[in-house]
Amino acid sequence: MPRYFTDQRHESLRQQVRDFAEREVRPRIAEMEASRTVCRDLSRLIARQGWIGVTVQRAYGGMGAGHLAKTVIIEELSRVSGAMGAMVQASQLGVAKIVHFGSEEQKRTWLPAVAAGACLPTIAVTEPDSGGHVLGMASRAVRDGDDYVLNGRKIYVGNSHVGDLHGVIVRTGEGPKGLSAFLVESGRPGFRVGGQQPAMGLHGFSFGELFFDNCRVPAANMLGAEGDGLSVAYSSSVLYGRPNLTAVSLGIHQAVLEETTRFCAERRRYGQPLAELNNIKLKLGRIQSRLLIARLCAYHAVDLLDQGEPCDAELMNAKLVNVESCLESARDAMEIHAACGLFTDRPVERFLRDAHHIFAPAGTSDIQLLRLGELALGQGKGEWSKRLSPLLRLESAERGGDGRPDDGAAPVVPSPRAAPEAERSPCVPLS
Repeated sequence: MPRYFTDQRHESLRQQVRDFAEREVRPRIAEMEASRTVCRDLSRLIARQGWIGVTVQRAYGGMGAGHLAKTVIIEELSRVSGAMGAMVQASQLGVAKIVHFGSEEQKRTWLPAVAAGACLPTIAVTEPDSGGHVLGMASRAVRDGDDYVLNGRKIYVGNSHVGDLHGVIVRTGEGPKGLSAFLVESGRPGFRVGGQQPAMGLHGFSFGELFFDNCRVPAANMLGAEGDGLSVAYSSSVLYGRPNLTAVSLGIHQAVLEETTRFCAERRRYGQPLAELNNIKLKLGRIQSRLLIARLCAYHAVDLLDQGEPCDAELMNAKLVNVESCLESARDAMEIHAACGLFTDRPVERFLRDAHHIFAPAGTSDIQLLRLGELALGQGKGEWSKRLSPLLRLESAERGGDGRPDDGAAPVVPSPRAAPEAERSPCVPLS
């Protein structure tokens, strides 16, 4: 039954993704957790479902289904595997830069490949010595004839080890206008992917380092104009990063509730199921309440985004509420499970570990609160959803003007394709 801001088409898509996740993703979780490896074949299989192109316009081969549909996809994958939900959300950041800043030639070159699952895009901004301080980056690109030569290093790049096309922000000058963005194919000479340190959670997802050593890139690979790099980075983070990570948190939160209620129904104490104890019911009630509020915040924000309405505050708040409430519910779930939650035969400890990975990207909770405070005081520096609203409204019009797929031209949603036996290869160790 449609709920909140979704209609029957969203719910049909939800069931499609859920069936796929149960059939293709869940059987691989134990292997990913045990080996802490990036699962390349599963990432590719998910991409071939067409879901990376959910916000890509139909003219470029995408679903044209919008940000609410994207949220549903990421949420349902994350309900089974936070790592695979994170894989899709990171790819969507790579989509954003092309959708909003790509030239017509770049869109026609790359978006059909993305929509078909033949190309996984990334975005690379963070550096070791600058962290979240984007203007502190040191990587540079120098013009040399018809090319730019890139030198530097990026870290925490989502899909680093499976990405085909990296959106790289580097310095071409000084100050805020001295950043530019380039599309760098993974096979270019002078480009390489570094090793990845074992992480606490999201096993199966890669977020590692990219190195550029005199990497020559055609000037035609620049996104937008020289000096647009800061806009590419910030708009992708606000309009895609925050709602995408919100969706990952939402899926993990749903899994926390389902697993904990199942545990409470099965485990008996004092001659009755744990679920019959009032103190347990109170904890479950808090988890349920947080989840209901979190989903409302998430869906409301992306519904506004689909309509082309200013919604930076709602996107910030959705990320804040979802991350914090998911972490609180995961901790409550661990308390309910007690010692049982400490062992890996149950997934609750994985949920807590995975949830912590969603805290920092696209801004920690303190950053969201700081920006919300600035907006409350009238000190905001402009809303990205407002600056890019003409394009967002155009996308909304393609879906019928209300942010939902047009009844007369509903997007084609590819049917999930089971992986042939030849594709069911083991997850690949991180190099």
